[in-house]
Amino acid sequence: MTTTVPAPLTSTAPAVLDRIESVTLSSVTLPLPNPISDAKVFTGRQRPMTEVAFLFAEVTTEGGHEGIGFSYSKRAGGPAQFAHAREVAPDLIGEDPSDIGRLWTKLVWAGASVGRSGAATQAIAAIDVALWDLKAKRAGLPLAKLLGAHRDSVRCYNTSGGFLHESIDQVRDNATRTLEQGIGGIKIKVGLPDSAEDLRRVRAVREHIGDGVPLMVDANQQWDRPTAMRVSRRLEEFDLVWIEEPLDAYDAEGHAQLARSLDTAVATGEMLTSVAEHAELIRHGAVDVIQPDAPRIGGITQFLKLATLADVANLQLAPHFAMEIHAHLAAAYPREPWVEHFDWLHPLFNERLETRDGRMYISDRPGLGITLSEQARAWTVDRVTVGAIR
Repeated sequence: MTTTVPAPLTSTAPAVLDRIESVTLSSVTLPLPNPISDAKVFTGRQRPMTEVAFLFAEVTTEGGHEGIGFSYSKRAGGPAQFAHAREVAPDLIGEDPSDIGRLWTKLVWAGASVGRSGAATQAIAAIDVALWDLKAKRAGLPLAKLLGAHRDSVRCYNTSGGFLHESIDQVRDNATRTLEQGIGGIKIKVGLPDSAEDLRRVRAVREHIGDGVPLMVDANQQWDRPTAMRVSRRLEEFDLVWIEEPLDAYDAEGHAQLARSLDTAVATGEMLTSVAEHAELIRHGAVDVIQPDAPRIGGITQFLKLATLADVANLQLAPHFAMEIHAHLAAAYPREPWVEHFDWLHPLFNERLETRDGRMYISDRPGLGITLSEQARAWTVDRVTVGAIR
């Protein structure tokens, strides 16, 4: 009897490669309808916020594929991001857009003298996000599916209706509208010079929305350690999902002390600008809910590194801002996450994320599923293309 061994399967078709042909960078200034104030304004650290600066990157390949990504800066920093991106973007021309991790490292080393955090890597973030968007589009998949989704929707909560410049009556009305829009949780700002007023505002919102609605508070780094401990203990009666940024963002030891002392979860991380800084929080046991911001820490490539560290540490995930990016990343996190709903960015895009029954749904459009609006083009204050122009 003769046994025939099947020949190994081979493919004569070459791998489908592509090359980056051009990168277009746009600096876009988004005006806010009303000046925004949190605790940093009431304690004199900052002025009310009136606009947000965005850096958009549009990557085009020789094969005709396109990807879009963005980073941003509140108050100062937008022009710096644009300038740095303009300097390093030429290093991408002719590269394979699929090699995202290698390209991130190449761009970091192109600007090594200005470091691996802050404005430098936030500039790279816009390009990195665009490359991930392009890769998912080439695959014909939403980004969440390309990464490996654990769910098709994520829990969401609203922040933009709970700022301190609004009266408590306005905040309550905002909460009602938020819940009617299918958003599941309410976050309000605290950190006023008079902590008794903070407690009155939280009590008023809790009584208004009832015990069954998730409620969070955010102090925006305004308390010292004794104040944070005292006020946070008072806040525990309101059954909060978390207390956010009770201390300076870099006070890992202070956050760890709070996390050990409170029943309520401690959340922080949005102001940090690298994976290494978040790793320090994790090492100290300083956080129950980690809140990275992909544009702030260098893009999706870096966010995925941090998400792995957070999962190993059994942490909850609640990415900060930029829901158009973070909904996809949160959907790919193994543990049930939260995503922050902000309607500020609506004028920039032609598409909207669906919210219902307390959840935000991932679209079935390829990539991030967003395209720039004509209004975003109108708000462009600077623009440059490197490489070939179609």
